[in-house]
Amino acid sequence: MTLVFATHNSNKLKEIQALMPEHIQLKSLTDIDCHEDIIEDAPTIEGNALIKARYVKEKYGFDCFADDTGLEVEVLNGAPGVYSARYAGEQKNAEDNTQKLLTELKDKTNRSAQFKTVIALILDGKEQLFEGVCKGVITEEKTGNKGFGYDPVFKPEGFTTTFAEMSLSEKNKIGHRGKATQKLLDYLKK
Repeated sequence: MTLVFATHNSNKLKEIQALMPEHIQLKSLTDIDCHEDIIEDAPTIEGNALIKARYVKEKYGFDCFADDTGLEVEVLNGAPGVYSARYAGEQKNAEDNTQKLLTELKDKTNRSAQFKTVIALILDGKEQLFEGVCKGVITEEKTGNKGFGYDPVFKPEGFTTTFAEMSLSEKNKIGHRGKATQKLLDYLKK
């Protein structure tokens, strides 16, 4: 089976490929020669995932799935949420986003947060959504050099290290994207 994962993000592709069974051939947007900037303007993470999946299906005809992820910080009323990738501006700079978050949480005692990923699958004309959540806290400073995005400041519940200090396989077992992907894989096995 061939599925398109609607992303250009090589880090996301690498994480998902590590979880896919061998009988599923995964292609990226680059692989299908899709270089358009798909406008993600939905007010929800679910909506943005659906926008991307529907775009690929309508324009290219491939069965596909797309994900959208947001970091939701309790004391910031769920921000950055749907704006996580462009929290510090349209340049989508991970370093700037992380620094803005740390600045906004300075002097805050409640640092509870969660990563939420939603995967939208379009397969044989049907749409399905799969959600994965990982609860944790935002650290006061960055630690670790693995992962990407907010990983250096997110410490999952029950762990003493940030996502950026974990191996890819460790992160996939407990992380939001890994949980959503496992639900996707369970569905694909039916």
